[in-house]
Amino acid sequence: MTGIGFGTWAWGNQLLWGYRSETDDPELKATFAAAVAAGLQLVDTADSYGTGRLNGRSEELLGQCLEGLELSSRNNLIVATKLAPFPWRLGRRGLVKAFQASRQRLRGQLDRVQLHWSTARYAPWQERPLLDGLADLVDQGEVRELGVSNVGPQRLRLLHDHLARRGVRLASVQVQLSLLAPEPIRPGGILDVCRDLGVEVLAYSPLALGVLARQPGWTPSDATLLRSGLFRRLLPGSLLLRQAMADMAQARGVNQMQVALNWCRAHATCPIPGFRRPAQVEDAKQALGWTLTEQERSLLDQLSLDCPVRMPDNPFQSA
Repeated sequence: MTGIGFGTWAWGNQLLWGYRSETDDPELKATFAAAVAAGLQLVDTADSYGTGRLNGRSEELLGQCLEGLELSSRNNLIVATKLAPFPWRLGRRGLVKAFQASRQRLRGQLDRVQLHWSTARYAPWQERPLLDGLADLVDQGEVRELGVSNVGPQRLRLLHDHLARRGVRLASVQVQLSLLAPEPIRPGGILDVCRDLGVEVLAYSPLALGVLARQPGWTPSDATLLRSGLFRRLLPGSLLLRQAMADMAQARGVNQMQVALNWCRAHATCPIPGFRRPAQVEDAKQALGWTLTEQERSLLDQLSLDCPVRMPDNPFQSA
């Protein structure tokens, strides 16, 4: 079984998460401290996290949190960021300035750099030079590890083999995976390929933006406009699935969030739920103390694959 990491997409995001600096920053810092104390070993961010004028806010906040860490705690934590392949970032050195800016916001504490998404669907010629540039940073000792995000099984094999030929290990691939986004578990999917290649899978949005943590009968109250729309579409169609999760949770004396996270772990992936409150960290910590049975996992697999609603696909996800 894998561990559990945590993500910081919501840190600085007003549009989807309703971020407000004056009220949220103290709680986010307390959340980070709780996650480190709980032994969670990977934190994920991105240079594009934070909306509008707050672009880069997630990395900045995380850097402030990292700055005060004791060395022993810091050595147990993998800090990962993702760099966006924007159209103006071109060539082998197209991400160097972005990397330097991210490292500065993170107070120099950066272990794994990841290409945020694949350009295969709209500018395939852009992707490999950018990836080579990130691999150069690994070769030069500027960063320890390299990962990719939002790539499918076919693209992953190509990128992995290209990096292997130049002697750079691909540490991880980050994809959307949850009980409402189960495509990676299908035969021949990204999970099968990663097992073959020895690449770690980071499962983002494992709670489907909170949908999977909601008990049957729950209705939205204070969510942002975008999340409210998602709830209206996904809650009714996922009722049978969430009822099964609720039944499992009740039988074990846990909650649905823990069931959702352990389903990802049962598929040998490391879920990276987004945390904004210390109580969410406590749920993740408790989830590390138990595992789904094979029968429970199989039942959830089937209910997930049969579910009539799905999380929206990432538009940049490659084949």
